[in-house]
Amino acid sequence: MKISEVLRTEPARPDEKTSTLNRDATRILRLIPVGMLFLILVVLSALVPYFLSVNNFVSILMQCSSLGLMAIGLTAVLITGGMDLSVPSLMSFSAVIGAIYMRAGGSPVVACVIMVLVATGGGCVNGLAVAYLRMIPFVVTLSTMAVFGGASIWVTNGMSVTGIPRGFITTVMHDIWIFPAPVVVLIVVAVVVHLFMTRSLFGRWLYAVGTNIRAARVSRIPAQQVLFGSYVFSGFVAGLAAIVTTAWLGTAGGTIGSEGVVLDVVSSAVLGGVSIYGGAGTALGAFVGTIFIKLISNTLNFLQASYYMTLVVKGIVIVAFVAIDSLFRRR
Repeated sequence: MKISEVLRTEPARPDEKTSTLNRDATRILRLIPVGMLFLILVVLSALVPYFLSVNNFVSILMQCSSLGLMAIGLTAVLITGGMDLSVPSLMSFSAVIGAIYMRAGGSPVVACVIMVLVATGGGCVNGLAVAYLRMIPFVVTLSTMAVFGGASIWVTNGMSVTGIPRGFITTVMHDIWIFPAPVVVLIVVAVVVHLFMTRSLFGRWLYAVGTNIRAARVSRIPAQQVLFGSYVFSGFVAGLAAIVTTAWLGTAGGTIGSEGVVLDVVSSAVLGGVSIYGGAGTALGAFVGTIFIKLISNTLNFLQASYYMTLVVKGIVIVAFVAIDSLFRRR
C-alpha cells in the first residue's frame, strides 16, 4: 500500500476529534436558545392577547436595550474565558456621576462622555488586574462590583439623583422610525460586534485565547492585550447602558445595578449560547438571550410570580445551560 493511501485512511487525531466535538457543541448551544425562545413566543401569543403586536414587540426590545448592551460586553469577556460581575455596578456608578453633573447644570453631551469614560476606566481597572497582574477574574470583578456599587450609594447617600434635563431624556429616547433610539443602538452594536468578533483578526484572537490561552501565547497572539481589551470593551458598553438607563428612568441611583441585574446580565449571555468556559459565543447570541430572559421575566410577571420565584427560575436556567455546555465539552 502506498504511503498516500495510508495517510488518506488514517483516523482523525484526538485533537481533531476534540475540535469537531467543540464545534458541534457550539452549534447546538446556539440553537437551543432560539428553539426555546420560539416556544415561549408561541405560548405567550396563545395566552396573552395582542402579544405579537408591533407595539408590544417594540416595548420588549426597549426593555432589553440596557441589559442587552451589558450582555454583549460580558460576552466579549466570557469568550476569553474571563468573568465580569462588575458590569451593572459600573453602569450605575457612571450613571450617577453623569446625572450629578447634569443636575449641577452641566451639558448633557459632556455628561454622556463622562459616563462612557468613567465606565471605560472601570473596565481598564479590571483589565489591568486580570491581564497584567494575573489575578482571578471572579475575585477581581466581585471586588470591583462591591466598590462601584458601594460608591454609587455613598455618593448619593442612598437617594436617587433627580433633576435630569428634559432635553437629555427626549434626545436619547427619541424614535427612529418605529423604534426608540436605544433599541436602534442595541441592534447596531450587536451586529457590528458580531461581525467584528467573527470576521476580524482581533475577534479570532478572542476565541483563541478563550479556547487555550497557552496555545495562543505559543502562537504569538498577544494574550494580555486581548484580555485587557475585552474588559475595556465591557466597561465601554456599560457606559452606553448608563446613558440609556438614565434617560429611560429619568433618574440615576445605586440600586439600578443591583444583584438581580447581575443575574440578568449573566443569564442573557449564557442563554445566548456563550460558554463560561471560554471560546464560544456571539454578540447576536447574547442579544437573543436578552430577549429570552426578558420574556421569562414577563411570563412570570403575567403568572403573578414573586420576585424571589423569578430569581429561582433564572438561577435554574443558568445552571441548566452551564450543565449542558459542560456535558458537551466532556464528550
